[in-house]
Amino acid sequence: MSTAPAPHLRELTLRGIVLGAIITVLFTAANVYLGLKVGLTFATSIPAAVISMAILRLFKTGTILENNIVQTIASAAGTLAAIIFVLPGLVLVGWWTGFPYWITAAVCAVGGILGVMFSVPLRRALVTGSDLPYPEGVAAAEVLKVGAESREGGEENMRGLRVILIGSLVSAGFALLTQLRLVAAEAAKNFKIGTGAASGVSTSFSMALIGVGHLVGLTVGVAMAIGMVIAWGVLMPILTSYQPTLDPVDTVVGTVFRSEVRFIGAGTIGVAAIWTLLKILGPIIGGIRSAMVAARARQGGAVLELTERDLPIGIVGGTVLFSLIPIAWLLWDFAGGGPVAEHPWLVIGGTLAYVLVIGVVIAAVCGYMAGLIGASNSPVSGVGILAVIGASLLLAMVFGHGGDPARVDALVAYALFTTAIVFSIATISNDNLQDLKTGQLVGATPWKQQFALILGVIFGSLIIPPVLDLLNVAFGFQGAPNAGPNALAAPQASLISALAKGVLGGDIDWGLIGIGAGIGVAVVVIDELLGKSTRHRLPPLAVGMGIYLPMALTLLIPVGALIGHWYEKQAAKSRNPEFVSRMGVLAATGLIVGESLFGVTFAGIVAATGSDAPLAIAELGEGLTIPLAIVAFAGGVALLYRTTLRSGQQAAAVSSPETPAEDVATYR
Repeated sequence: MSTAPAPHLRELTLRGIVLGAIITVLFTAANVYLGLKVGLTFATSIPAAVISMAILRLFKTGTILENNIVQTIASAAGTLAAIIFVLPGLVLVGWWTGFPYWITAAVCAVGGILGVMFSVPLRRALVTGSDLPYPEGVAAAEVLKVGAESREGGEENMRGLRVILIGSLVSAGFALLTQLRLVAAEAAKNFKIGTGAASGVSTSFSMALIGVGHLVGLTVGVAMAIGMVIAWGVLMPILTSYQPTLDPVDTVVGTVFRSEVRFIGAGTIGVAAIWTLLKILGPIIGGIRSAMVAARARQGGAVLELTERDLPIGIVGGTVLFSLIPIAWLLWDFAGGGPVAEHPWLVIGGTLAYVLVIGVVIAAVCGYMAGLIGASNSPVSGVGILAVIGASLLLAMVFGHGGDPARVDALVAYALFTTAIVFSIATISNDNLQDLKTGQLVGATPWKQQFALILGVIFGSLIIPPVLDLLNVAFGFQGAPNAGPNALAAPQASLISALAKGVLGGDIDWGLIGIGAGIGVAVVVIDELLGKSTRHRLPPLAVGMGIYLPMALTLLIPVGALIGHWYEKQAAKSRNPEFVSRMGVLAATGLIVGESLFGVTFAGIVAATGSDAPLAIAELGEGLTIPLAIVAFAGGVALLYRTTLRSGQQAAAVSSPETPAEDVATYR
């Protein structure tokens, strides 16, 4: 049930906008780094809410609704930053050498604003008229309400902020040790299976992945583990058995994974995304009808409650139509004198229609996924795969496949640029409905949140280009021309650009994608059967992620999910399970934020010094650094979770009036 605050409570304030902008800039930079490194980003609503409350408590006039606006603006950092799943592809294919500031910012801004507009009519269908859980939206609302309604909530907020800071320090401290070269950053071993096949195991010692695993939960963690088993325990041995030689084994395994296994994973993700869309078509249509009815009632003089006032449908429609002008200009400017200029009206007009149609579809799919598993868990990269294949196929219908390499490269770049606009729509629509759920629960005004999200899009768009340029100069991207030895993986950008190349170059192996699609169908069937007969699920998109992401970037996510599951079981035994559980969520968030912000800081040091290892003070062998890494990594994670658990249990026990003194003592 939503809270109904007094009408005079301050909501959309200049102070809140400035604070939201500052948090957005910091978290956007962190997410750009994390996304390029591991292919995942984190939701910032909860930590933004905690930080906002800690700061606004210094002002007597701070309100729950103002805090909500701050987290709404800052949440753009956890979503718009996902544009890095596409834009680095333009560097990978050699079309760009850097990221032109205003073009990059405009792509992010116009796509993000469209994402807000497309998701406005979906609020009634997927928020107020739906039983989707919105785990992150509900959690953010609970944090806001506790902080505003009780003195104990104020102490809780300060404890939560301390937990985030401690987690950040632990995570950043370990990342510093890896850059000092005192401990290993990763460990990998590829091996032959018998004489005719090969596979491998690998992991990066990334505390951020532990935090991600905790937040996605056991169901998603298990699904990703199953995907890894399919990739490395089944597909890799089979596919390597067809190679003429297995020597050197490291090269063979890496090549087979990049050129074959990940395309199978793309097929699995594509089927899962299509299935999701088919399941929610009915509620989407109903929600649009409801929004139109509300608009007519408002025009007839009816007074809607504050919590039911969206941006007027006329403004939404007008903004969508007006946005076609800058999109058309961006497409024309980007295409230059290339092949698109041969059929400008057909290609650019078709692209605009594609952006509108696929944008609506993707907004619906991403909004639904955010409601189901949270924005940080939603596989927006999966819909990005569908978007780039669609854009490439449309270009192939006009220009054909293959031919002059320079001509193909120009078309590939155009397909990626189109996908970048669509992907900006996906990232924001993935976040907007979650924020609106939080607003519903605290009694916020939807149109003010929607306006705040537009501001967040603008702030994020201004910071993304320089951070991308910084990371490109400092590290580069694996597979790009002149990439350094410490190049960032940029796994989704690499996959999406490879798909565009395959479709337009005429050499894509549709058989591999077909195998992945078959796996996706099987997983969908299993998931549906599990849902009908048990309480367990097998998210198809998570299985697909486990297949196409390198094991080094996914192995610790199931481990983090197991740690989070253990923590939740311990929290359930405490006097205040929800409070102790929330502290665990904030600890996991701290692990992500600390490593991510250190990564951005380290990138600046690399760019300033011109050295790939500016902090290295030792060159110890793997025989020493790997064991040291295991001990330091496990010790740091164990210390953080044990400390967080004991602190939460102690606070819960003290706050419980019926807790005997001797019980309180046992927590100390």
